[in-house]
Amino acid sequence: MPDQCWLALRLEAPLLAFGGVTIDHVGVTRDFPAQSMLAGLLANALGWKRTDWEKCQALQDRLVFAARQGREELPAPLTDTQNARLEKNDKGWTTWGEPEGRAGASYNAPHRRRRDYHMDACVIVVLRLEPVAAQPDLDALAAALRQPARPIFIGRKPCLPSFPVLWPDFILAPTAHAALAQIAMDDSAPKKLRAIWPVGEGPDDGDDVWRIVDLPDLRNWRTGLHGGARRIVEGVVTAREFAA
Repeated sequence: MPDQCWLALRLEAPLLAFGGVTIDHVGVTRDFPAQSMLAGLLANALGWKRTDWEKCQALQDRLVFAARQGREELPAPLTDTQNARLEKNDKGWTTWGEPEGRAGASYNAPHRRRRDYHMDACVIVVLRLEPVAAQPDLDALAAALRQPARPIFIGRKPCLPSFPVLWPDFILAPTAHAALAQIAMDDSAPKKLRAIWPVGEGPDDGDDVWRIVDLPDLRNWRTGLHGGARRIVEGVVTAREFAA
């Protein structure tokens, strides 16, 4: 299989969130980013809005990515219990530089919800686009991540990255699993680190494979609702950890 070009991202922050299926007021976090979240992160860096749903949908559909832990241990999630009384004239911070207000009436009681976060976590992502020749290409994504049109956050607005998100070099590898194994920042002995990758982008049986599942992480960008699942492999990749 010939080598392909991969963009690598370092997602590390004091708090980060990879939202899963939300039930009632509880916002859980998965251990790895959703395809829809990565599409949103890249679209935000490019300066797109949610109303640019056709461009966001096309970008999500083109993404091929895999992710692994940056370190051997992933801390237990922190649950933030939020209580807020939102009034009609309240405004909030946005990534496009203008405060956003509310169109509805005032609430007569506090708005309560729970949100899970990972603390001091590091996750490595490698991605490419299919078809390669369409726009934006990997060069355009890299330029946007170096100088994003708006502030980048990892999953939720409070989750601002601790380091530049973009890995400095492109990665050449035949599969996503092989690309993940190339990312390292220290000289420790290689370790088996938990990872996910699409079926066909690495082994689908053997010691490195735990299971194959249908992951519901796609978004219908026109409606803003769940948009389906994709088949991924859960397992491990042998690589060096990131420096603490």
